[in-house]
Amino acid sequence: MKSAVETLNPTRVRLSIEVPFEELKDSLDAAYKKINQQVTVKGFRKGKIPARVIDQRFGRGAVLEEAVNDALPKFYTEAVNEAELNVLGQPEVDITELKDGETLNFTAEVDVRPTIEIPDYSGIEVEVDAVEVTDEDVDKSVEQLRDRFASTNPVERAAEDGDVVTIDLEAKVEGEVLEDGVASGVSYTIGSGELLDGIDEAVKGLEAGGEATFTSELKGGSAEGKEAEVTVKVTQVAARELPALDDEFAQLASEFDTLDELKADSRKRLENMKQYDQATQAQERVLEKLLELVEVPVPEKLLEDEVNTRKHNLEHHQLGQMGLDIEKYLEIQGKTVEEFDAETREQAVKGIKTQFVLDELVNKEKLNVNQEELTEHLMRRAASSGMSPDQFAQAVVEGGQVPMLVGEVARGKALAVVVEAATVKDTNGEVVDLEDDEEETTEEATEAAADATESVESAEDKTEA
Repeated sequence: MKSAVETLNPTRVRLSIEVPFEELKDSLDAAYKKINQQVTVKGFRKGKIPARVIDQRFGRGAVLEEAVNDALPKFYTEAVNEAELNVLGQPEVDITELKDGETLNFTAEVDVRPTIEIPDYSGIEVEVDAVEVTDEDVDKSVEQLRDRFASTNPVERAAEDGDVVTIDLEAKVEGEVLEDGVASGVSYTIGSGELLDGIDEAVKGLEAGGEATFTSELKGGSAEGKEAEVTVKVTQVAARELPALDDEFAQLASEFDTLDELKADSRKRLENMKQYDQATQAQERVLEKLLELVEVPVPEKLLEDEVNTRKHNLEHHQLGQMGLDIEKYLEIQGKTVEEFDAETREQAVKGIKTQFVLDELVNKEKLNVNQEELTEHLMRRAASSGMSPDQFAQAVVEGGQVPMLVGEVARGKALAVVVEAATVKDTNGEVVDLEDDEEETTEEATEAAADATESVESAEDKTEA
């Protein structure tokens, strides 16, 4: 076999491959064997039909077609390996010449990873939010905890903001009561915004036994989206009572003995959360700066596939779980179809560029992934998916996704290397040290890199002719 490579553009090549006919022998033998198992000829046992009889009865062309279909992937793969190409997706194959007994010539056009030059990234500088936890932040956190331990007690007065009312509801559309528009004994906190628009104004000022009617757009059910006349009757008004903010509350709501200890712990938790957010922010901004430094051609077919994959995942997985379709989603987001398409394309371009650049960094920095790092990443991915580590690991192995996880960890390590080399300052001008927990920082970088690339890697699994 002989092959030659022609570069069509920075992300696409054409392979021209010449195969001497004698190299098709194995595929021809396999073709005769396969046809033997599929046909019957009077006077011959199944599977024992001579080749010359198959040629006479079914045509030599059928045998050649079967043999070529069997041989193409093998010769294509050999040519790719010989040229050391990093191909993306499936090739477009064209048989240019097939002479029985002489030669098979074909071409294969395929996208390839572009050659990328990684420049010096040590000069990258980014600014992130400062980690500042105020007394007001701590008080708000404690108040949220206090709110969870509130009790409710019935009162004989008009309902006010924050009260919990028990109500009966009846919804009519065009004068007809809806079958699914009647509900009794519903508990609702005034001001929570968890039911219908307009209900807060309707029930405020009503005592037990009071009734009001208002108009609202239904958020679900058989008449979703339609205007309805809703009658609400208050059967009970209950006031929420917060526990006293003292040491006794601290003992009730936490493992601490005093309110001061509870507040100190809340402050520490808030600081940890803000430090995590700060590290994530640093990684995202360093990545953006890195991508600005590198020229990355994007294969058009890969981009098209990535856009379609992202749309499919959104429509059939994320929105499907929320009971939404794309039209309702765009309405909620306040976006047009054109704006959504442009945004999806921009995200896909960034994802492809991120993977190409970080993979090149993995090679340049000679980064490897050990078993401990892979296991740690798998555990985190399992936790976020709601599966046990064993279930997730089994699904990964059965789905052939281990290389994808290895790639995620490797790209995370590459991003961590760039972040470590960058200068990160907060909004107060202070240099931020992100190396306190190297393992945690690498895992955060892994998640940041995985979020950016999302589904690009699947294209690299489709490399056969």
